Amino acid sequence: MAECGAVAMAECGAVAMAERGAVAMAMPCLLLLTAHRELLVGRLRSVQCLLDNLRASGYFCEEDEEIVQRTATKADQVRKILELVQCKGEEACEYFIFIIYKVCDAYIDLQPWLKEINYNPSDEMRDVTVVNTDPISRYCQKLRHEMSRDTSFIMSYGQRDETRLEDLYTDTVMELFNDSNECLGLLESVEQLLGDNDLFNPQGEIIYVMGDAGVGKSILLQKLQNLWSKKELQTDAIFFFKFRCRMFSIFKEAEQISLRDLLFKYNCHPDHDPDNEVFDYILRFPEKVIFTFDGYDEIQEDVDLVDVPEVVSPEDKASPLQLLISLLCGKLLKGSKKVLTARTGIEIQHRVIRKKVALRGFSPDQMKTYIDLHFKEQEHRELVSVQLDASPHLCGLCSTPLFCWIVFKSFKHLHTMHDSFNLPETSITLTDIFLLLSEVFLSRLATRGPSLLKKSVRSAADTFKAGLRSLDAFAKLALGGLERGNFFFSQEEVDECGLTEDDLALGFLRPLSDHDAGGSPATFEFLHITLQSFLAAFALVLDERANASAILKFFTECSRRRDPLCLVFCTKRSEKPGEKKLFATNEHLQFTNMFLCGLLAKTQMGLMGHLLSPSILKKKQVLLKSYLSTSVKFHLQGLPHYNGEDGKKIHVLPNFLWMIRCIFETGSKDIAKMTAKGISVHFIKLGYCNVYSGDCTALNFVLQHRQKLLRLDMDNNNISDYGVKQLQPSFCKMTVVRLCVNNLSDSSIEVLAEELCKHKIVEILGLYNNRITDAGAKLVARIIEECPKLAIVKIGKNKITSVGGRYLARAIQKSTSIFDVGMWGNSIGDEGAQAFAEALRNHPSLTNLSLSANGISSKGGIFLAKALKENRVLRIFWLVQNELADDAAPHLAGLIQANTGLRHLWLISNRLTVDGIQILADGLTNNAELKEICVKGNQVSEEEEKRFLTEKRLRFH
Repeated sequence: MAECGAVAMAECGAVAMAERGAVAMAMPCLLLLTAHRELLVGRLRSVQCLLDNLRASGYFCEEDEEIVQRTATKADQVRKILELVQCKGEEACEYFIFIIYKVCDAYIDLQPWLKEINYNPSDEMRDVTVVNTDPISRYCQKLRHEMSRDTSFIMSYGQRDETRLEDLYTDTVMELFNDSNECLGLLESVEQLLGDNDLFNPQGEIIYVMGDAGVGKSILLQKLQNLWSKKELQTDAIFFFKFRCRMFSIFKEAEQISLRDLLFKYNCHPDHDPDNEVFDYILRFPEKVIFTFDGYDEIQEDVDLVDVPEVVSPEDKASPLQLLISLLCGKLLKGSKKVLTARTGIEIQHRVIRKKVALRGFSPDQMKTYIDLHFKEQEHRELVSVQLDASPHLCGLCSTPLFCWIVFKSFKHLHTMHDSFNLPETSITLTDIFLLLSEVFLSRLATRGPSLLKKSVRSAADTFKAGLRSLDAFAKLALGGLERGNFFFSQEEVDECGLTEDDLALGFLRPLSDHDAGGSPATFEFLHITLQSFLAAFALVLDERANASAILKFFTECSRRRDPLCLVFCTKRSEKPGEKKLFATNEHLQFTNMFLCGLLAKTQMGLMGHLLSPSILKKKQVLLKSYLSTSVKFHLQGLPHYNGEDGKKIHVLPNFLWMIRCIFETGSKDIAKMTAKGISVHFIKLGYCNVYSGDCTALNFVLQHRQKLLRLDMDNNNISDYGVKQLQPSFCKMTVVRLCVNNLSDSSIEVLAEELCKHKIVEILGLYNNRITDAGAKLVARIIEECPKLAIVKIGKNKITSVGGRYLARAIQKSTSIFDVGMWGNSIGDEGAQAFAEALRNHPSLTNLSLSANGISSKGGIFLAKALKENRVLRIFWLVQNELADDAAPHLAGLIQANTGLRHLWLISNRLTVDGIQILADGLTNNAELKEICVKGNQVSEEEEKRFLTEKRLRFH
């Protein structure tokens, strides 16, 4: 009866609400304004827009407008408008409401009121013009216009031959991560970046986008900005402020600005806003604001030196860097959307991260899309595709968008200038790629002469010799900038290096807007920070006056121990009190060192010998080789060793990867052999080292010289299919191959199957959390069958169905060496479970098995339980997150009673009720060997759990 009464009351309430809406809608507009006068006076803010439209439509005259404007406060102005409108009659009153209805951005506070009164414009009123003169809406329009202008063309990679963003932009692989650094899946497009799916921390403020140099962080933000400017981004945000983090490093040390200045002076200034309505609106509705902050790693300042309390008041003045940190932490404009980019390895505390995304470069399909967009002629598309397919290393390099752009741009440009030009050979280094870009830029000097009737024969040495003066000037500018921690350059600095207007047109530098430069006199920057690093290395090589040892200056800087750059909440301290530490993040210096190794490589003698004295060049080469040899020995001796279950291991430090990159750039087999010999342990852990596909050739360059067998753990990197192909020559020495979480597809498994089955020495194979399908599972099954030492296979969280499950189960059934199989998170279902049941029956060696999260119901569970009664080897069996119900319990209890030797049975998160658990508990009375049955997360209440308190082996928590 009580329930019926409640329903009746609810229905009456609904009817009453509907009646009030109907009455409100029927009430004349004049009376509505009287009835809701207090609400309108309290919430109406944009007075000028009302006056402009009432005057333009003839409802107000000039005298009416003057009467309102002479009123002192905004509330009194609203009262006066209401009085005058009501004096004009019903039509004027409806027009007043119609303005609020049409200009919804300006009158957002009154939109709920319009719904409450159930307002719908009359047919006559719909034809009346309303012009949005509200400062907020005008500012939004101005923002969109300027954003569209600034983002419609790709400006990041040079100032000539501009390309429309929509004609060349291609999505890259975007991985979502949780707080345990586990990949949650992929974002399908940039539009999903702002969504609330798969949040890292719902209380965080920052959408944190990380990625390697050149992987496309800036162009991703440009795409996001461009979509918003065209109203194609799925968001209700009406303000968008974009900043480059490096600008926060170039403000004067004592400079203090307000949040208002930061938004309007260094981004976009509102026009016609005498009452500061725009800023007030932003403070009231921060959720209507999007910020992008590009390149946090480029802040060349130790933020811990800002010894001033956090900025919590939007009216207070503070240093620009403090304002940035307070915005990112949510102390200012909490609830606004903030997208922050930084290079991989820049640590930010989890408490401020809302979503964490890693950019991984182009997938093969995305690269094909990029090729199609970049090359309009089918002939060129096919030529580029064929040459890329022939070089996995080049493909790996081209998976990074910046490097891909350079290679393709070089191909197009040099193809038009010379009789023949192909993509570089398979031994290409990153130095070769930036030499190509420099050649393209310097070749523009030759095109200024008399036009050629036919294409010339390409001579890189001639191009560099002809452009040596310009190249030397750019190199000096780049080096001076790195030495001072500068990425922006004033006209005076450019002139001091001897650069002319013709030089600036080559493409190395690009002009900056005032906003990008933070209002400083800086007007230029290099087209990418990695190009600045390359040119700085060129300056060190070309300088014939400085002592030869000067080439090592940045090696010394990078060898110092440094903590990662953090936000204000990190504990990093300067080496001396009050010292401003330049190069707080030194990756650009690492790139300079790597390029130095490439420029002084033996393979570059033909080019560099034309640009400086051969004797000086030789002296620098000898010095660098000696330094590298000594450093490699010292580094390898200092690597931390520890003993694991598999023997002595090393987990390499971040500098190890840079060392390997430098060795590859030199092309020195002597140093590579010495490095391989210096790795004395048998197990190398390279997990979470940010190894990408382009690094795999460098790793192989060293590892191929190793004589002893090797155990290699490369879990949680980004080597992709390209990287596996580059490592192919080294698999002959590997007894442990761990490639979990590396974005591998079936094509990688083809390579592994060919190599591992050929050499038959592999003992552990880790392929967890990749993109392996049933086709790949069939190849893994071949490896299991043909490799007699293979003991452990981890292939969970892939895309394997019952088909692949059957392949694997049959192979496991034949193997006498297999010890541990992990299949967690596939979709083998009951058919796959049945196949595994047959494999388990009387199996001689399989001790650990996980079939968790595989969609297995009671039917599959029964197959497994029956088969395991005949198994005396299995000790650990996981069936977590499946669909086993009470009808499987008697069969599981029969397995328990059979005393087969099973020690651990995990049935977490299935569908067992208290009755099923009771059956399992009864089975335990006849089994002394089983140590635990984990049943947490089944359909058992806390009260029901108390029935099993005496059976300690039943674990509910």
